[in-house]
Amino acid sequence: MGEHKRIGILTSGGDCAGLNAVIRAVVNRAVGTYGWEVLGIRQATLGLMQQPPKYIALDIEKVNSLLTAGGTVLGTTNKGNPFAYPMADGSVCDRSEEIIAGYRQLNLDALIGIGGDGSLAILRRLAQQGGINLVAIPKTIDNDVGVTELSIGFETAVSIATEALDRLHFTAASHSRVMILEVMGRDAGHIAISAGIAGGADVILIPEIPYTVDQVCRNIKERQEQGKNYCLIVVSEAVRNETGNSVVSTDRMGECRYGGIGQYLADEICHRIGAETRVTVLGHIQRGGTPSPLERLIASAFGVAAVDLIAEQKYDQMVTWQNRQVVSVPIAEAIAQYRAVDPHGTLVKTARGLNICMGD
Repeated sequence: MGEHKRIGILTSGGDCAGLNAVIRAVVNRAVGTYGWEVLGIRQATLGLMQQPPKYIALDIEKVNSLLTAGGTVLGTTNKGNPFAYPMADGSVCDRSEEIIAGYRQLNLDALIGIGGDGSLAILRRLAQQGGINLVAIPKTIDNDVGVTELSIGFETAVSIATEALDRLHFTAASHSRVMILEVMGRDAGHIAISAGIAGGADVILIPEIPYTVDQVCRNIKERQEQGKNYCLIVVSEAVRNETGNSVVSTDRMGECRYGGIGQYLADEICHRIGAETRVTVLGHIQRGGTPSPLERLIASAFGVAAVDLIAEQKYDQMVTWQNRQVVSVPIAEAIAQYRAVDPHGTLVKTARGLNICMGD
């Protein structure tokens, strides 16, 4: 069994399906196998900044109903870099030592951080500065964390986008329309290419492959000439317009966010060939809901493996999914690499082999 440990777990960055399944697995392994204590940190690093730190003691009874629950029961945040934390007066302040002090105040022996490359980079910097024993679990619906083939949240996001395409097929055919589905993806097109193939899209546009609207229009016209009265297009939100500019909007807080490439394409297609076009922006629906079966499987495997790394005192490591098994790698190696869609990889070759237009 080894010595008794008191470990913390937090979820950082955007929410997604599968986070609660990870928490459940961590608690079951840590408490059920090793007899350790597990503290769930509220609102990620914000919880450690508070005095006293905000946390909840987790036991098997509290987490066993979490396998199918979306979101994160611990709460999360994707704002406020603790090394340059925005203050009420408009200034920024380094609050990293407050987080480190919160970790020590809870008498934690180790911390499991679940996040994307940005969150994990911050957590690792905190760990290096404060001597925190950190183990990381990759989480992002964009699936762009380096080294790992799968990150928590991706599989469910693809399932939801695929279901949306399944539904759009029928309404597109009924009205002889071009239907555009805009999906998330930050700077990578993993959701778009995977859902596009699985959902039978006719056109897939991703940021990794340059496109022209004229080529998309030619594909639509060719389909019409073949007697196919509708067209289904899936586009990643990070795809740029033809002038090379990102299509973004600014929220009330002054932050720029991707969104609008679907409407841009709709307007251009309608203007150039007169096709009746409709746009569906899937947005945060991709983050919510019940995790898919594969999501639960990966989350459970990651959670168990993360606890085992702590038991083996292997810190500064991230669990990854490689070749159908969990493998740990240095966090620094994982966050140093960005995993985009390979324009010459299997999925793109598959799409082209199915005569799906990639816009080029």
